[in-house]
Amino acid sequence: MKKVLGLGNALTDMLIQVSEDDLRELGLPKGSMNLISMEQTEQIQFRFASLRKRLVAGGSASNTVTTITQLGGNAAFIGKVGNDEVGDFYRDDMVKNGVKPLLLTSPDKMSGCCIVLITPDGERTFATYLGAAADMRADEINREAFIGYDIFHIEGYLVQDHQLIEKAMRLAKEAGCTVSLDLASYNVVAENHDFLKGLIHKYVDIVFANEDESFAYTGLAAEESVAQIAKECDIAIVKVGKRGSYVRQGENVYHIGAITTACTDSTGAGDLYAGGFLHALSDGFDIRRCGEIGTIAAGRVVEIIGTKLSEDTWDEIRRICAMYRGFMLRYTPN
Repeated sequence: MKKVLGLGNALTDMLIQVSEDDLRELGLPKGSMNLISMEQTEQIQFRFASLRKRLVAGGSASNTVTTITQLGGNAAFIGKVGNDEVGDFYRDDMVKNGVKPLLLTSPDKMSGCCIVLITPDGERTFATYLGAAADMRADEINREAFIGYDIFHIEGYLVQDHQLIEKAMRLAKEAGCTVSLDLASYNVVAENHDFLKGLIHKYVDIVFANEDESFAYTGLAAEESVAQIAKECDIAIVKVGKRGSYVRQGENVYHIGAITTACTDSTGAGDLYAGGFLHALSDGFDIRRCGEIGTIAAGRVVEIIGTKLSEDTWDEIRRICAMYRGFMLRYTPN
């Protein structure tokens, strides 16, 4: 099985259920990702002080590699935390979930956090204080970190540092890795369109996008968008919520239906889809099976608040992977 290395913002998620009026009063577009200051973080926390909150170690790429290890794969994660209790919590959580933590430490910045505001329809809006995560620099990423890994997955949220994201992709390609990019958020794509397009053309083999992100990137509807993106990389995936996803590689294209489920919270759905997909790919599955495993993981996570599935749920997905693996071994010619 191939080994996967992730790079992203090391953030501890704070999950809060709010109303759409709350979002409007905060001036946050529903479904967006917003970078906020420490002062804004404190203001939002004060506003919702009386509401129930849940803390979990998160971040897009971190969620993805955790999915891979929970399904039996081998993965590591590069990120940056502060020299504080939150940073210790983050590192311990990664170890607990089987991820090898390759964490950098900032001596003078607090660990980052992401306030996830969940509206009654299950949509999530991110208010993110990057803290130490934003302190990660290109000169801290070295060639040795990529040795021994086969797939490198990076989140588009790191686009705030062009030198960092481009150097990481370049080193990954030089090390022989397949490079996977999650486009992260439609406003991230819109604000960095030309830069992201250049990265994809030059370095990226696999692109994950949801419908809004793919439209921001191509200006096309989902099915046309996945065809366009697949011209620029090897494998393109466009997720379309309750309608499932489109997966395309060359002339091979599949529409994979979503699991029928009640959406409680869509936080992490795209991250777990990518994790399921990349785990299956690392295990030698074809792209249709990869999309199906990703779909199952995403379908299960929207049923709960947050991104931490129960052990019973992970067991269910592991059994499906094992069944697919058995079919593959049985029907693959020697």
